[in-house]
Amino acid sequence: MDSIEDSLDIGTWSNLRSIASLDDVRALELVQPSPSASHRSTYDALARGAARAPDQPALTFFVRPEDHEQAVVWTHREWLAHISQAARFFRRLGMRRNDCVALLLPNLPETHWALWGAEATGIAFPINAWLEPPMIAELLRASGARWVVTLAPESGSGLWDKVVQAIEWLPQIEAVLVVQPNRHLAGADGVIATLPARCGHAEVLDFVRVIETCDDEPLVESDRPGLGDVASYFCTGGTTGAPKIAVRTHRTEVANALQLAAVLGADLLGPGRSILCGLPLFHVNGQIGTGLAPWSAGGHVVLATPQGYRTPGLLPRFWDIAARHRITAFSGVPTVYAALLQAPPATQDLSALKVAICGAAPMPAELFHRFQRETGIRLLEGYGLTEAGCVSTITPPGGEQRVGSIGVRLPWQRLRVILVDEMARYVRDAATDEVGVLVVQGENLFRGYLDPAHERDLWIDLPDACNVPSRWLDTGDLARVDADGYHWLVGRKKELIIRGGHNIDPKSIEEALSAHPAVALAAAVGRPDAHAGELPVAYAQLRPGASVTPEELLAFASQRIAERAAWPKHVTLLDALPTTAVGKVFKPGLVLREIESVCREESAACGATLTQCRARQDPKLGPVLGWATDGNAGLLATRLAAYTFRTELLGA
Repeated sequence: MDSIEDSLDIGTWSNLRSIASLDDVRALELVQPSPSASHRSTYDALARGAARAPDQPALTFFVRPEDHEQAVVWTHREWLAHISQAARFFRRLGMRRNDCVALLLPNLPETHWALWGAEATGIAFPINAWLEPPMIAELLRASGARWVVTLAPESGSGLWDKVVQAIEWLPQIEAVLVVQPNRHLAGADGVIATLPARCGHAEVLDFVRVIETCDDEPLVESDRPGLGDVASYFCTGGTTGAPKIAVRTHRTEVANALQLAAVLGADLLGPGRSILCGLPLFHVNGQIGTGLAPWSAGGHVVLATPQGYRTPGLLPRFWDIAARHRITAFSGVPTVYAALLQAPPATQDLSALKVAICGAAPMPAELFHRFQRETGIRLLEGYGLTEAGCVSTITPPGGEQRVGSIGVRLPWQRLRVILVDEMARYVRDAATDEVGVLVVQGENLFRGYLDPAHERDLWIDLPDACNVPSRWLDTGDLARVDADGYHWLVGRKKELIIRGGHNIDPKSIEEALSAHPAVALAAAVGRPDAHAGELPVAYAQLRPGASVTPEELLAFASQRIAERAAWPKHVTLLDALPTTAVGKVFKPGLVLREIESVCREESAACGATLTQCRARQDPKLGPVLGWATDGNAGLLATRLAAYTFRTELLGA
């Protein structure tokens, strides 16, 4: 590596080039054992990054894809001033270090002002605005939030009505601060419509107007929380249908931002470099990967519309936007990359675009090769968890690509692959290329869940080189690590399809189907079976204009799946696979489809006519099948009792 100063501070980022190997990671750790030690908080990291390039762009934002050439731009000096104003206003409201501000907002500049301003004073809690009011209310209650920041009633998003319903029985909510995204439209005069005086029992305030009444000078150190204080709450576990609230400290977020910035280097994240954000800001990738990490290095973020990749018209214009704004890097999930291939780049100048990063879900090998072949852009695969900041491994930007690998560990994190017994107790570390459970340790780990009941089997004590036990995070993922430190995910313990006691990795099925030229995306899940417990089945989403039958896909996949037990029993074609708000394939939704299919099959077998049949994901019980018939209910109940999912007889 190039020479590095004694600490990773303001002047150091320009000396960093992208990491090329695990040896580079180790060399960096020898120079600086703890990057976050010289920082006090996330606000401190933002302020130091702003000092590197105060008059260069920090954020570019446009409301509609067609307006991207008339975007609004803030310099680092201006950007930090807005965050400082928000922090001072929250303090004026009476917010202290253990108080919480909930954010129910799309991707807006104001979302960042509220998020980082709240962290500079107390605790920020971004909540998925796609959730229904009862779940929002439960999250607000559990977090103890005293204030909510959301969209104004006139925004047309429906968020206002959700908030009204959610806070109806929550007297803890003192005020609702509202944001009007149309302020940023080209030609808008910045005047917001008249607001209601109250939202239920809570006072209503115009967020932008009230923070503008506050001093915009940087906060003094004595006013800010420390590294050990709680910075944010983030929901995790969304793909299981049961969100848990992760408690993250300033150390969690600062450490992980600096870890990622050190790996990517100034060529990708430094001053004059632009990273595009299309993932939601209630997800840690939006907050850290395309937020705190580039800003801590003096970089520039292009915030692409309030709904990001979900905005109609954004992905078809993506390459024009990337060319116009000289995008250096962007992050996405496999569904985004599959969509971008529907209209690959043509004549746009993408010379600034160095890498695309794929995380949150495994990238099928065929999609990986197809994207690089048709776009010429280098793909980096990464891996991370909300419980570990955001990112734990990544393909070395300056090193070798190993397709299917999630890359090497980030500096200042320790990863181990271990073997455990049937009681989940440590047995030994796995050998090179031996599959085991992936565990993580580092300053970027979160404090724990807000509800300690969610922490069962989360932590594991492992001996170190001196045989002294220390606490590690059990990720629940199965992995192996090769001789060069590249990690390979093998599956997830909870997603394994268990057929008669035999573990089947759904990835093997998904990779086989994704190799078919007609398939854009594939997902494999376990179909409940009375005898084997589960049988593998698959779902596929085709590329636009492609045509193939389920039978043809079954034959194609069977030729490529090594073990016969993993051959899917059937393939179902869908116009679009269900996804989470982040874009991950939502496998619980597919499992619910299979449970309902089992119910219909069993009812036909016993001559019972179903009048109701619907499966739901219960946060505590898992999948629950509700059903009713107009006869033979007892016989059907007996047949359904042979399955592992819960059932409930619905009223007529």
